[in-house]
This record gives sequence, structure tokens and C-alpha cells, in this order.
Amino acid sequence: MRVRSRLWIVPVLAALVAVVAALPALSQPAAEPAGTTSVAVRPGRGAPPRPEATGVVLAVHGGAGTALRREDTGARTEKAYRDGLAGALRAGQKVLRDGGGSVAAVEAAVRVLEDDPLFNAGRGAVFTEDAGHELDASVMRGSDQAAGAVAGVRHVRNPVSAARLVMERTPHVLLAGQGADDFAVRNGLPAVTQDYFWTQARWDSLMEAKGHSGGGRTPAMGAKAVGEAAMGTVGAVAVDRGRDLAAATSTGGMTNKMAGRVGDSPVVGAGTYAKNGTVAASATGHGEVFLRGAATATISHLMEFGGRDVASAAREVVHERLAALGGTGGVIALDPQGVLAAPYSSEGMLYGYLTAGGEVVTKVFPGE
Repeated sequence: MRVRSRLWIVPVLAALVAVVAALPALSQPAAEPAGTTSVAVRPGRGAPPRPEATGVVLAVHGGAGTALRREDTGARTEKAYRDGLAGALRAGQKVLRDGGGSVAAVEAAVRVLEDDPLFNAGRGAVFTEDAGHELDASVMRGSDQAAGAVAGVRHVRNPVSAARLVMERTPHVLLAGQGADDFAVRNGLPAVTQDYFWTQARWDSLMEAKGHSGGGRTPAMGAKAVGEAAMGTVGAVAVDRGRDLAAATSTGGMTNKMAGRVGDSPVVGAGTYAKNGTVAASATGHGEVFLRGAATATISHLMEFGGRDVASAAREVVHERLAALGGTGGVIALDPQGVLAAPYSSEGMLYGYLTAGGEVVTKVFPGE
């Protein structure tokens, strides 16, 4: 009787063995049909984005907007853009090669772009609605997240240098308007008249913008085709021998903008951000949206708190978060290991980078 009363244990044990054996299979994804390849990705995000390059120590951008096209771009124009980007990279390279830090490298690179009338910063700044020029810039140091910025300056030849002075010689982060101009002059930076920033190309863009806005006070031209006609904003990111990150951004703003308008470029966390251990990032695009989306800081936060790599974090910000707010543009984002991401949602973006081995690469056409 005792033997018979325990016979029920046999089927129960068999069932338990079957369940335990099935557990590993339940923890794995279902098998795919023959001929398919499984890729581990986050649901709904598609294939993991690839970085732009590795082994990068310095990268620059010359703005995002309507793309340059090979079939419409003459050899002289192409060379001018490539030379501008390469010149900025060489300036930063010299700093790094001589033992300088990442902050000095991004400042040197951006100064070259500010002095080049091809780019919407410094010498090539666009016009405001009242035919003036108001420039913005910022710098951020990743080691301690110190930052400096200027907004609405009208007489500083190199706003990025004024931004660095704010960071290093004041207890403040952002100075604006006449006070920022006066501060720069008191600290030895060269001052220029508004005529210094006048270029025929920018004047023609202003006239075209006023035509689209009926000659009124509509910021940024009114028509998208004109609003993205010129590349806008310049920036640089770098990592030095000590693995310290830095970022800088400079701009003339938007053509036909209201006097006093300030975009994302001089705002820490929007146009510029640097934090050791995560990323140095500089943005270009629709400034109001990059401000609302805290674009560059969000890249860092996704990396720090979400465990994301620089390529996937930058892509999500540009192609998903900012797109959801109705904005286009791009970023250059560099991590401490020299991995560079350069996603953009506009038609094109001018950018380039320098590797630790001394290779200079410039990108002026989409798909390069």
C-alpha cells in the first residue's frame, strides 16, 4: 500500500524536469526562418548607428542646412569649403601637438572659422532684420564643466575668445550685449566696427529674406527654402592627451532675425556641452528647437544615465527628439575614447575631423 500511495510522485517529477529543461529556451529569442540574420537592437530603434570615425582628437563643423551638391558646386567653391575646415583642424592640431589642452584647441579651430567669410560666424555673420550683426559664442570645459559665453556682441572680432575669457576671468557664465563687448575690449581682444562683418553674400541673403517676409520683421526669412539656404554656425570638439574634453560653438544667428534674438549656440546644454567621461558636443540647426530640447546635454545624459554609446545617443537626439519638436540640424559629438558621431537631419552639414595619427578628413557633400 505504501508503494502504491507514492506512485503519484513519478509523473510530478517528470513534469518538473520538463519545465526546468524548457527555461533556457524561454529566455532566448524565437528562432528565425532560414536565411535571416538576427541583430540585437533596442525595440523600435532599427539597426545600431555606426560612429562617424574612431581615433579622433578634434572635429569641427561649418553648419547644417541646404546641402552642397557635387553637380552644382564648382571646384573652386568646394576647395574653399574644404580648405576652411582643414585650416581649422590644422590650427587645433598645432595646439594639441604642442602640448596644449582641449579648450585651447577648440578655441583655435573656431577662430579660424570665425575669420572665414564663408561661414556664418565672426567675419561671415548674417544680418539681423535691421541690417546689423549680433554674434553669439560659447566654450565648455569637460574636466570641471566650467563654461563661458557671450550673446549679442556687435564689435568682437572673435566671439569664441570672448567666451573663453568669460569662463576664465569672471564668476559668470554668460555676458550679453554692450557689457560683453566692453568686457572683451577691457581684456585685450580686438574690436571691429560693424562694417567688418559686411559681405555681399550675406547682404543678398537678407534682401531675399525680406522679399519672402514681405519686407517685414519676420525672423529667419519666413520661407524654409531661404531659411536653410546658407550653412549656419560653426563649432569644434576635442579630446587632449589627458582625456579632457572641450567644446565650442560660434554663430551669427539666423538671417533677418529680430534684434536681440539669442539662439542655442551660447547656451550651455543646448548648443554646447562637455563633460569628461561622456561627451563633447557642438550643435548647429534650428536654434529654438535645440534650446527647447536641451540638445547637447541630452546626448550626455543618455550616455551617462542610459548607458548609451555616443553614436546612438547623438542619433536619437537629432533624428528623434528634435525631429519630434519640429527642428532639423546636426551635431558633432566626441567621446573620451575618440569616437566621433556626426548625425544630421538637414539636407547637409559641413564638417571634418583630425585623427590621432594626423589624418585630416573633410566632408562637404552628403554621403561622403
